Amino acid sequence: MAKEFIVAIELGSSKMTGIAGQKNLDGSVTVLAVVKEDSSQFIRKGVVYNIDKTAQCLQGIVKKLETQLKTQITQVYVGVGGQSIRGVRNVVTKDLPAGTIVTDAMIDELVYANRNTDYPDQEILDTAVQEYKVDSQYQQDPVGIQCTRLEGNYLNILQRKAFYKNFNKCFEVAGIAIAEMLNAPLALADAVLTEAERRSGCALIDIGADTTTVSVYSKNILRHLAVIPLGGSNITKDIATLQMEESDAEVMKLKYASAYTDNSEIDNNLKYSIDQDRSVESRRFIEIVEGRLEEIVENAWYQVPSEYYDKLLGGIILTGGGANLKNIERAFQNHTHIEKIRVAKAPTQTVTGGTEDIKAKNGMMNTVLGLLMKGDVNCAGGVFDPNGNLFDTPKPVVTPDTVNDLRPARKPGEIPAGVVRTEAEKQKAEEEARLKREEEERLQREKEEAEAAEAERIRRENSKWNKFKKGAMRFVKGMVEEEE
Repeated sequence: MAKEFIVAIELGSSKMTGIAGQKNLDGSVTVLAVVKEDSSQFIRKGVVYNIDKTAQCLQGIVKKLETQLKTQITQVYVGVGGQSIRGVRNVVTKDLPAGTIVTDAMIDELVYANRNTDYPDQEILDTAVQEYKVDSQYQQDPVGIQCTRLEGNYLNILQRKAFYKNFNKCFEVAGIAIAEMLNAPLALADAVLTEAERRSGCALIDIGADTTTVSVYSKNILRHLAVIPLGGSNITKDIATLQMEESDAEVMKLKYASAYTDNSEIDNNLKYSIDQDRSVESRRFIEIVEGRLEEIVENAWYQVPSEYYDKLLGGIILTGGGANLKNIERAFQNHTHIEKIRVAKAPTQTVTGGTEDIKAKNGMMNTVLGLLMKGDVNCAGGVFDPNGNLFDTPKPVVTPDTVNDLRPARKPGEIPAGVVRTEAEKQKAEEEARLKREEEERLQREKEEAEAAEAERIRRENSKWNKFKKGAMRFVKGMVEEEE
């Protein structure tokens, strides 16, 4: 089997998906293996609630991938998303002496200050630089410009600290090394948006099972990010109120549901079968589906800042399983009054692979494919023996220490866009910062002690000289008096 491949895992609300693939020289991606497991019992709205069950599912996915690949997996790329993710704007300013020219060090100082902003119970996962204000002018790159006031504008991506810790803990419990944690909405955007859409301005709306993620781009910069706790499963649950199992309601949704139906097209005599003995009028079914879908559309559009309403020249891009609903474009057009709407069924890069999930091109694999495309480190290890051959090289046990050793701790200014520091990496960086701070304090103390000692020495010498000078003056005065 392939000796080199990349592995990515997406922790979704309904399914946990693991994927292995190779990146080709022409920019295309070849998928080697895909594994899906139900995660609805321990992940809700994209958030880990049961660490042990999540860890067991992760172990199961990795083992199944190893079995298909016949190769051990040493590390994985993983996406961070979910309901608690949100973007918050922050401004950091620095006053400078007249005639100061902006340097890289000054920019790093602003980045550090922003990264150290305290949000109670929230963790800064990632930061999108908006622009810098140099005196009264906005600049993308202010280095080399002379000014007296420098202002950094940032969009901080936050997540609740408890959820962040749970996410990291489940990989530690599973004994799976993280090659890199990635901001899932950004990885998705990189996979499905075109350069023109990001530059001219667009809204990417990912309709998942339990959540809908809204990302707004303008001038190639992420301007806003929000997640609402509504998704395709809410429509399924509403259909289930017709007294049926959710699994049957999902079948009816996929078979009959439409995001929009013109009133003149509704057949009042048409009925949809629920089971052998029951049916529902098509009009009532349509009202149930459209009622919930309208709520999703309204809430998603509400997340788009009003100042960007007339700047979305790239339109709205829909993706995710919920975007497969018939006439979904019409439903968004009616509410947003934006005509340019595209449904992203697959990434912009060519993806090949023999699995039905990849061939389906229904948008449900876009996020995990985006994570795979962001990977750049080989995740393949030694030969995998599903029978546990004692003569094979054992797979190393992953602990927080070994995870720490995957790469040197990165400073805030060194973290690439879309990359989230793992808790182990964050702790290592904090420890290095603490040791550096203590060393600086020690050197400062030694300097102050040396300066104090020198001052005392000078004081004493001056004191001795003063005594000698006073004694000499008294001696001379005495001699003069005797001569008189």
